[in-house]
Parts: sequence; structure tokens; C-alpha cells
Amino acid sequence: MADPTARALRLLTLMQGRRDWPGADLADRLGVSLRTLRRDVDRLRELGYPVQAQPGVDGGYRLAPGAALPPLVLDDDEAVALTVGLQAAAAGAVGGMAEASVRALTKVVPVLPARLRRRVDALQAMTVPAPPWSDGGPPVDAELLVTVAQACREGERLTFTHTAAGGEPGERLVEPHRLVPLGRRWYLVAYDPSRGDWRSFRLDRVSDARGDGARFAPRALPAPDAAAFVRAGIDRWRTPVVVEAVVEAPAAVVRDRVGRWAQLDDDGPGRCRLRMETDSLDWPALVLGATRAEFTVLAPDQLCDRLSEWSARFARAVSD
Repeated sequence: MADPTARALRLLTLMQGRRDWPGADLADRLGVSLRTLRRDVDRLRELGYPVQAQPGVDGGYRLAPGAALPPLVLDDDEAVALTVGLQAAAAGAVGGMAEASVRALTKVVPVLPARLRRRVDALQAMTVPAPPWSDGGPPVDAELLVTVAQACREGERLTFTHTAAGGEPGERLVEPHRLVPLGRRWYLVAYDPSRGDWRSFRLDRVSDARGDGARFAPRALPAPDAAAFVRAGIDRWRTPVVVEAVVEAPAAVVRDRVGRWAQLDDDGPGRCRLRMETDSLDWPALVLGATRAEFTVLAPDQLCDRLSEWSARFARAVSD
């Protein structure tokens, strides 16, 4: 790579994607000598990038934290991911980040090339958000999220206080693997040496997280990926309620009104059968109300009781 400017940008991209680089590996990636690499590193330092040199036979370079944030170099996929992530945070997915995310978006979006804006728009169009009346999930502290993510990235053991479902707090020391956003919640997948097994932890139940400085060798996760591991754990304890009802409207009409939140099949002229699985009876009550049609609940009986409670509450709200 003959152009010094292009080479410096390529060097910066490589260093931002990995913590430590042996000098020989960097020179090989750039197709230059070690002497030229040293000049390129000096050029980055002159531009304000805090590049640290590690002496010795196996020495190399590291992009260290600085007093101020220098310009970042992002490839196309990273720019799209950054924009979509900021949009999600602006919607309140991460506690305390909405205002800062909006400010960041005002700087990122205007400079996106047209081709990347189209990719962002397409990704948003094909993403199904949770409905506005559904549970948004407990907020996650942004600083906690960053601390855990950095420990996963650096392969550093993590200590934290974890509050179990029953409310009992306890100290944990784990080898963090991945963060998984699932079901409007954040989960940490980690290996717990004290229990000799893998665990997933809801981040809204985690506090006082900090790295202890000790590194660990990666272990093989007993699942196709971290998301599959979390899903398997949730499914093991979940006992969903099956809701069935007959709605006095054609399936096509009801489908337009409730979207993908229920399975709908025609059940005779001007009638359809609605079926859904849920962990909360409030959700099917909302869906059935959104059909804007007469309906009869077939199962479960508890849903009939819930609808009676709602009916009485609504009636009191409009009574004189």
C-alpha cells in the first residue's frame, strides 16, 4: 500500500478492531517494512491517537485511551450498526442514554452516504418493534452495560452482585462470554467457576460490576451461540398460557388489526379462530380488544375472569 494517507487509515482501522497487535503482524497486513510501520505509527500519534509501543522481541502496538476521543474510522457495516444502535438507545432501550443518543445521531446521520442511509432505512422497515403498550422491560444502567461488554471483549474475569428471583443478593465471580438482548431484557452469558457450569444473568439484577484484572482462556459454549443458550434457559422455566377465542370477523380483517401477535384461521363465514401463547393474560386481553369485533373466549377460564375485572374498571371510568 503505497499511499501514506490510505495506509494510515488502514492502520487505524486495524488497531481499533483489536486490542494488541504484534508489530510484525501489522507490517504484514499493510505490506510494509517494520521501519515504515514505525513512521506510520508516529503519524497517528501526531494526529492525536495515543498509540502505545510494547518493547521486546515480541513487542507490538496498542491503541490506548486518551485525554480526548479522537476521530473514529468505521467501515460500512459498523456505521450501519452504530446508527441503528443509537436509534434503539434513543427510544429508551438503555437507561439514561436517550438524550445522548439523540445528540450523537444528529452528528452521525447527516454524514452517512446515501447507500448507507438506504441500508439503515431498510433495516428499520424490516424490524418489528414491541407495541407501545407492551412491557418495555426493566431499564439497564448504561455504565453497567459498558463495563460488562468490555470484560467480555477483553477476556477479563468479572465480579458483581446478583439478586436472585427470590430477592436474595449474592456475590459472583464469572468468566464473561457474551451480552444478549432478548425479550426486551439484557442477559450476560458467562462461565461460573464456583459452580463449574455456564449461567445467564439478567443485567437488571446485576450491580457493582467490575473487572478483577485476571484473564482467562475462552471456553466452548454448550450451545450454537449465546442467544440460543439464553433462550434454552428461559424455555426451561417458562410455562406459557394458551389462549383460544372465536372472533366474529374474517381472519383477513382481524389480521390487519392485530398483526403478527396471534395465529388466525377462518372458522366459517365471517368468523375466525384466534390462538396465541403468552406469559401474561393482560396481553391477550389487549389483542382481543384490538380486533374491534365480538368474540367468545374458549380458553383459559382465567382470561374470562381478567376480562370481567377490566370490564368493571372501564364501566366505572365512564359512569356518572
